[in-house]
Amino acid sequence: MEPIYDLIIIGGGPAGAAAGVYAARKRIQTLLIADSFGGQSTVSTEIQNWIGTVAISGEELASSLKKHVEAYAGDVLTMRTERVGKIEPKDGNFIVNTESASYTARAVLIATGSHRRKLEAIGADTFEHKGVTYCASCDGPMFEGLDLAVVGGGNAAFETAAQLLAYAKSVTLIHRSDNFIRAEPMTVEKVLAHPNMRAVKNVDILEIKGDKFANAIVYRDKKTGETTELPVGGIFVEIGQIPNTEFLKGVVDLDEGNHIIIDPRTQQTRTKGIWSAGDCTDILYHQNNIAAGDAVRALEDIYKHLNAR
Repeated sequence: MEPIYDLIIIGGGPAGAAAGVYAARKRIQTLLIADSFGGQSTVSTEIQNWIGTVAISGEELASSLKKHVEAYAGDVLTMRTERVGKIEPKDGNFIVNTESASYTARAVLIATGSHRRKLEAIGADTFEHKGVTYCASCDGPMFEGLDLAVVGGGNAAFETAAQLLAYAKSVTLIHRSDNFIRAEPMTVEKVLAHPNMRAVKNVDILEIKGDKFANAIVYRDKKTGETTELPVGGIFVEIGQIPNTEFLKGVVDLDEGNHIIIDPRTQQTRTKGIWSAGDCTDILYHQNNIAAGDAVRALEDIYKHLNAR
């Protein structure tokens, strides 16, 4: 018979791993459930902003996170490689159901992360990680001195463009709409004022072309129907993230983008006994280092909660 855990952590990215380490060190009887380790960064060829390492591949980061958690596995920390499908409150505790078992805990920390909304165009999948990337912070510096394209029209797209302008030869922002209503006007004005920046609006992206590496993006003007092939050295896609929260509807409050609504001081959700950290939450910025820090904050509050009962 499975014990009643003090805490169940769901997720194996930077937030889940950080939570697992801190929970074990605090001697909290914990079950960590993750179908994999590393989060979105697993697919990155090189990560240059993970604090403490000059450069590390996504696979190396995933392995490092897993090994760190495994070092604490034993009497207080149990690990399961499963996918969670449902959470149910019961008698002041929570039942966490996976595809193969059910587990009970007094508290739950959700760190399921998110996944990038993928570009739907011919060749986009073929050249992913071969010139098409979804993380400027991870991969941007490797494209120094090149003509780059950013796909998107919201704040994330303009922030990516601003970041790339620091080392790119030029940046072209390509947007499907004829306005930038989803981005802050001051940010739009500042970025577009840069001499190496231009924007193409109201177009549909048709195809990503290349050989071993993407070297052109093809788009069509929605008004004129004119097709343009733009030579580029790299394509950065910022068309939104989709939080991995499908199984949480009715369990915790979600915002309109299905991010978990939390108290940023404690990481508590609006459901007593459930916390959340990382990219699945409604915080403003999403980064590996931020996710790990938010998980540590959550653990401090969870420890206080468990010991107050």
